[in-house]
Amino acid sequence: MSEIAQLQGDLDAHDARFAIVVSRFNKLVGEQLLNGALAALRDHGVPDGDIEIVRVPGAFEIPATLKILAESARHDGLIALGAVIRGETPHFEYVAGECARGVREISADFGLPIAFGVLTVNTLEQALERAGAKGGGNKGAEAALVALELVDLYRKLRALK
Repeated sequence: MSEIAQLQGDLDAHDARFAIVVSRFNKLVGEQLLNGALAALRDHGVPDGDIEIVRVPGAFEIPATLKILAESARHDGLIALGAVIRGETPHFEYVAGECARGVREISADFGLPIAFGVLTVNTLEQALERAGAKGGGNKGAEAALVALELVDLYRKLRALK
């Protein structure tokens, strides 16, 4: 009986370039997510010169911006950060859904790792908790780790012939 082949990425993306697209809407949350992502990338050896930060007005604008970055072929991985907080209207569903759908489509269309660190929450307090403001984990840092792992995994997969 033959052994089952297994492959996974490591948190090793030496000489990889990343772009982080962060929404300015809900800026307090976005900046904390960005700080977490930057810390995680730096902790794993990614130099500042290999990181590009792109700020957009809101989460709805993230996918189109990711598409332009993907088309540029300057980055090995992309990270989407922001927060969509539920309000009293259906606006939340449209923005959150279109952002998630757009990120997925860009990643699939370009075969490019894109980590989704856009919070979709009910309250500002929930968003701050997920951004690490209250001592919990930082979803921006988690998204950066996903990007690191996927860049390494995609490289391994592409090396298979």
